[in-house]
Amino acid sequence: MSARAIVALDVGSAAEAAALTARLGAACDFVKIGLELFVAEGPAIVRAMLGERRDVFLDLKLHDIPNTVRGAAARAAATGARIITVHASGGRAMVEAAVDGAGDRCDVFAVTVLTSLDADALADAWGRPSVEVRDEVLRLAELAHRAGAHGIVCAGSEAAALRDRFGGALATLVPGIRRAGGSADDQARVATPQAAVAAGARYLVLGRAVTAASDPAAELAAIRREMGA
Repeated sequence: MSARAIVALDVGSAAEAAALTARLGAACDFVKIGLELFVAEGPAIVRAMLGERRDVFLDLKLHDIPNTVRGAAARAAATGARIITVHASGGRAMVEAAVDGAGDRCDVFAVTVLTSLDADALADAWGRPSVEVRDEVLRLAELAHRAGAHGIVCAGSEAAALRDRFGGALATLVPGIRRAGGSADDQARVATPQAAVAAGARYLVLGRAVTAASDPAAELAAIRREMGA
């Protein structure tokens, strides 16, 4: 299965999102709606993107008690999104509740370690003297797998290890994609499109590498070529 590119609509309004997708055209056939845009516009923005014939990754990273997450996942799935996210660190019962709430309407992907975190930042968050990010990603992925998650969100540097451990049982979604020589911005663990695809990533999230470019459509086309799409 070929990897798919997902363009992150990290903007503050439906008007900005529509302007961006209009510039990108039909090649932008999968979009990410995150917290900023969803808080601003609510479920209507998902419907708007579906109306433009674009698949939607609703990246809300749910993290709460299981009963609350079950209900939130059910409401998120009802929007028509293809993928929703929860934090694996919320525990097995919480991830199971998200999978139960979503039912067969969409896939639930578990976020392992945010790509903005390096080993030192993760050790500080976990309250440990040191951690190996790869080990933490694999541990949380195992928890998510036991809970029935359909996929994992991880950095490109961990995707190959997940492929080796789980094969096709867990799809991998990789944010923090940057072309060779591109700025990492606030991401600590980035990957090139070629490296992420070679590591077995099913989905690549393209944020500022595309949306901050002077010609977003040309940049998206270049990255899709590098992906082999």
